[in-house]
Amino acid sequence: MAGCCSVLGAFLFEYDTPRIVLIRSRKVGLMNRAVQLLILAYVIGWVFVWEKGYQEVDSVVSSVTTKAKGVTVTNTSQLGFRIWDVADYVIPAQEESSLFIMTNIIVTMNQTQGFCPELPDNTSVCNSDSDCPAGSANTHSSGVATGRCVPYNGTLKTCEVAAWCPVEDDSNVPKPAFLKAAENFTLLIKNNIWYPKFNFTKRNILPNITTTYLKSCIYNAATDPFCPIFRLGQIVENAGHSFQDMAVEGGIMGIQIKWDCNLDRAASLCLPRYSFRRLDTRDQDHNVSPGYNFRFAKYYNDLTGTEHRTLIKAFGIRFDIIVFGKAGKFDIIPTMINIGSGLALLGVATVLCDVIVLYCMKKRYYYREKKYKYVEDYEQVDGLPNLPHLPPVPVVTTLSAGPDTPGSPTPPVSSAPPLDHPH
Repeated sequence: MAGCCSVLGAFLFEYDTPRIVLIRSRKVGLMNRAVQLLILAYVIGWVFVWEKGYQEVDSVVSSVTTKAKGVTVTNTSQLGFRIWDVADYVIPAQEESSLFIMTNIIVTMNQTQGFCPELPDNTSVCNSDSDCPAGSANTHSSGVATGRCVPYNGTLKTCEVAAWCPVEDDSNVPKPAFLKAAENFTLLIKNNIWYPKFNFTKRNILPNITTTYLKSCIYNAATDPFCPIFRLGQIVENAGHSFQDMAVEGGIMGIQIKWDCNLDRAASLCLPRYSFRRLDTRDQDHNVSPGYNFRFAKYYNDLTGTEHRTLIKAFGIRFDIIVFGKAGKFDIIPTMINIGSGLALLGVATVLCDVIVLYCMKKRYYYREKKYKYVEDYEQVDGLPNLPHLPPVPVVTTLSAGPDTPGSPTPPVSSAPPLDHPH
């Protein structure tokens, strides 16, 4: 208890003030200047030059529209001779900052609602009606079981289902891709950006781009880095993948547009930078449910009024356009804040040198004795004459660091001359 009271009393009734001690030591002096130099290099080189700490920063606000172009032809036994244009392979026609290009399909034609055998698998293969519980349906069923076991082919029986018949068989994905010519389709990206803080707007179709140039250019990182028209095969190749492999089962590609603008310079130097990467994970060792696909149907009625549909399982590549970036412009407030922070960091050099001098050096006890001085309350010291009030005189103690060996002579101490008080 007495110890706690002593600590509390020291906290309440004692006051400490810095004391200036000059230590003439090459080792400590060089260390102090080296740390200060490192801090200055950090503040000037990193904070102000690299990170542009003198600027106010704003994030980009963006809008994106896309337009695909390209025509191809297929000739198969199921679909016959067919021309494919933008309205056929872009599904849906418009998305927000995204575009889906169909590259492969599985078509189930002339489906009607009725009763038909289910596709054979572990749950649908049967020998009798008792193997097919009526009304059952799971997430992988094509319809609802009727409770009957019917022939699927000459040697196999499966449970009958009420469904759109004939049911879809998607066990064999076409290889190569049905629309493998999509590799040469093109994609026009129109991107408008806005920095609200600075009321600065721009778009990726730069002012020097003419209609004639836009009709003929294709993006190339070396020769045409600002052309907004991209060949689909080149996008996938720039991400390090094969378009023909990706087209079979589909996937997701990211087109990144980076806007980093220094608005202290000319607006014409604020330019988009394009990069590409595949966003869906493609791991050959863990290739479960690969690619990207979905289903849609086209409905029609025959002359008798019976409803039919053509079911399409579409595989393709979805292109996500990702826009990011920031703009900076000089502002006095962040400039002063970073200058103040840099000056405050210079105090780290003093703290570090104090720790080394007072706790690590061989003559630390001597330096500690000169660093700290304990003074009793002037009014409570007995036997002192009443002295007139004199202005305080700062005391600077200079220590010369001698050899750091035990038993070395005590370095000379110079201090301010004593005050002459009248008796």
